[in-house]
Amino acid sequence: MADAPALVPTLAGDFPPATEADWRALVDKTLGEAPFASLEKTTVEGLPIAPLYAPAARPAAPARTVSADRAWEVATSTAHPDPARANAEILADLRGGAAAAVVRIDPTGEAGVAVGSADQLARVLDGVILELAPVGLDAGFLGPQAADWLAAAAKASPNALLRFHLDPLGAYAGGGASPGPIEAHLISAANVAARLAETYPQAQLFLASGRVVHEAGGGEALEVAFAASAAVAYAKALGRAGLPMAEAFARITLSLSADADYFATIAKLRAARAVWARIAQACGADTTARIEVRSSRRMLTAKDAWTNMIRLTAAGFGAAVGGADTVILGHFTDALGLPTEFARRQSRNAQLVLMEEAHIGRVADPAAGAGYVEALTDEIARAAWTGFQAIEAAGGAIAALNSGHLARQVETAIAARPTPRIIGVNAFPPAKDTPVEVEVAAARSVAAPTTRLPGPDSSCPPLKPMRIAEAYEAAK
Repeated sequence: MADAPALVPTLAGDFPPATEADWRALVDKTLGEAPFASLEKTTVEGLPIAPLYAPAARPAAPARTVSADRAWEVATSTAHPDPARANAEILADLRGGAAAAVVRIDPTGEAGVAVGSADQLARVLDGVILELAPVGLDAGFLGPQAADWLAAAAKASPNALLRFHLDPLGAYAGGGASPGPIEAHLISAANVAARLAETYPQAQLFLASGRVVHEAGGGEALEVAFAASAAVAYAKALGRAGLPMAEAFARITLSLSADADYFATIAKLRAARAVWARIAQACGADTTARIEVRSSRRMLTAKDAWTNMIRLTAAGFGAAVGGADTVILGHFTDALGLPTEFARRQSRNAQLVLMEEAHIGRVADPAAGAGYVEALTDEIARAAWTGFQAIEAAGGAIAALNSGHLARQVETAIAARPTPRIIGVNAFPPAKDTPVEVEVAAARSVAAPTTRLPGPDSSCPPLKPMRIAEAYEAAK
């Protein structure tokens, strides 16, 4: 019997294979007298980006596993000053497809939910089943007290999925000061975390965040380096509080940013896993990195804010492909004010479409083998490792902050950033502005326990958040 003809023709069979030389000839023709090197670029930290890459021989990031249920945890953040409204937002998010929530706490009500006691936080979490829906905190120097409030809400359930997310170093770096010695805040947070770790075996204790570097204008490698140094500081503090080093690393979450440059985001997250693996191994803790990713606020625009939906979707794509365990997308109105229900729904649905319709995340490491991503991953990992070593050589994260070492590197990155083309602002601005609705909340504040600890205040050059578009919006 004769062989049956192929049902699917080989579409490329009639075309000769293209070589790099063929590609270069076309590029040279297009460039004319301009040199080929004119296509080469660098990041703000000087890491090279070539115009063409060959396939990579092997992945530059450690392997990871993907849940058969959901590739990543869809989380939302709540900062409405009214506890009752914050509760309604959390419940709506969970009903609308989110799996986890983060509560930003600020007793003044200016930058978060006005909470100052266990009863008030319980009001925010009324109706939330903590054994099913992980709840995280963003409380700054109030973190140890807030952790106890969250623990009270969990009522000693060993299955409660709590994210205490203590991060005194992030609060110190962003604010430039601490009420009392920053070292005392680190010790206090570690002691509270070690105590709560016994009751809540599934709780995450510390959040080692590099996002403060990103939001201030820093580059990818420095963001990873600072997060790694913070993780080491927290692991040491937990060790001194009585936790074994392996458990200490297992209870620390890395927190990084994702912006609209999704290739940079993908490479940064993969590099962070490589740096974490090397540190954990050196400390005798064979744990894989748990990475929480939050969308960048510095990339958002106040002008033509509708375009932020595209930026947030790109950030979510990069976070998912890069291997984030938890993704928190902000709202397209965040540069203007509090989000409406519509803005919150858009934030949730962007992730759900990426996960359930585009099936992003079905592959453990979609970027593996891609020459550009692998090269950039390796470059960021090496630069981050060098930066981490420099921070540790300076005495650790606190010393590097106090000396201005980190602030100077952020300033260098800002100076190296070329003039950006921002859609809706200085590129293709709309002929007519379309109003964007934001939530209007009445000012409120509550009494809260003091965060001051005995001893002199600490201070450092602050890593103040910025928005890249702000200068160009002001010029209009």
